[in-house]
Amino acid sequence: MKLIGEKLKVINVGARSFYESIVAQGGDAVHVDWRPPAGGDPELARLLDGLQIPEIDEANRLALERMLSALPLLTEVKPAIEAIPGMKEDIILHPGPPIDWERMCGPMRGAVIGALLYEGLADSPEKAEKLARKGEISFSPTHHHNAVGGMANVISASMQVFVVKNNGKSYYSVVREGKNLRFGSFSKDVIDRLKWTEEIFGPSMNAALAEGGPIDLRDLIARALHMGDECHSRCIATTLLFENELIPRLLKADVDREIISQIISFLKEDQNFGLCLVMGAAKAITHNAHGIKNSTIVTAMTRNGVDFGIRVGGLGDKWFTAPSPSIDGIFFPGFGPEDASPDMGDSAIVETSGLGGMAMAAAPAIAQLKGHKDPYQSAIKYTMDMYEITFGKNKFFTLPALNFIGTPMGIDIRKVAETGIVPYINTAIAHKEMGHGLIGIGLARAPMDCFTRALKALANKFG
Repeated sequence: MKLIGEKLKVINVGARSFYESIVAQGGDAVHVDWRPPAGGDPELARLLDGLQIPEIDEANRLALERMLSALPLLTEVKPAIEAIPGMKEDIILHPGPPIDWERMCGPMRGAVIGALLYEGLADSPEKAEKLARKGEISFSPTHHHNAVGGMANVISASMQVFVVKNNGKSYYSVVREGKNLRFGSFSKDVIDRLKWTEEIFGPSMNAALAEGGPIDLRDLIARALHMGDECHSRCIATTLLFENELIPRLLKADVDREIISQIISFLKEDQNFGLCLVMGAAKAITHNAHGIKNSTIVTAMTRNGVDFGIRVGGLGDKWFTAPSPSIDGIFFPGFGPEDASPDMGDSAIVETSGLGGMAMAAAPAIAQLKGHKDPYQSAIKYTMDMYEITFGKNKFFTLPALNFIGTPMGIDIRKVAETGIVPYINTAIAHKEMGHGLIGIGLARAPMDCFTRALKALANKFG
């Protein structure tokens, strides 16, 4: 075979730097993105081998079936104390795995202070902080109540929540007030807006839904994916579609025209408002697969700015946690990584259901916002990576850029551990201190430790 004098064509397996060096010198090379199973960890590889069994595959097929059978319907808007079982005036529900006041990050503390001021349980930030520190307020994760809140958005008794129903069960998503309580702000305009949602928005929405009927959120999300949303960082189409469903219902319910005008202005002011609807739907979808014996499908991912936690369908209500990751993103002028809080919020339930970072192929505009030089190809690659760690596809949520195949659905802890690929999460960046608000947007990666800990717990269960 003649080699000398001919241009080499190289297939590179392993370290990417060899491939890049060849290409830089004008060589013809293809890089094979291969990595050893389980990252080369022999113990983890042994456990994975033992979990490739029919019982788990059958459980995961059932989990996927149940998620696909979910039909989340927006039916009501109510105060949390009237809607959420176990809610009391002295309880605050918080995003993420369990955490107490002493361990809370700055934005979460700010949101708690704002909630206590709003509820009239304290008349100054200092008194609110003292109340929380003394243990006179109980804290409970939103997920323990089938509820969700974005970023640091806690839920207190009077806050308005969307009630999403599926197969007779109810799930709850707090209404975004649009003035940054979710980033730890508690200024007067935040409290005033919370009062407005309580006195105007909530009752008007409830009247509209009672008169015009529920809103099919699965259908709304499916349409939004075809209009450039991935339904996490970008919910512009989602919000507009919701507004399109809502206005005829408000008119039919004979809501005062001035109030309708206020609601339209409110929705236009917060173009990502639709996220709280998607989160409620995603919780209904994923929880439909929770509690299935032997399933390795993730049914919740969430973070509180300190800890990142997952739940797995076959492992009950136990949280598997690791430190919440930092965010790779674009910062607004005047801010940088040193100002940022670690990732936070229940909104990763969106990725758990096959949207957001899993569906980036639907929204190359998001990749462009995050600084990618080739946003279209970057968005495609993000989604293609996610097919590597999921058990199936969502036939209802399809991607035009990928010839309308379904989004990746059913994160399998076995596949995460085997490939070394973790879920991508589209997210906002909050300042690490309370009161500063949004300082950027970016992409977080779920910590691998959550998945390996869950895998070991499952292996132990199987003996």
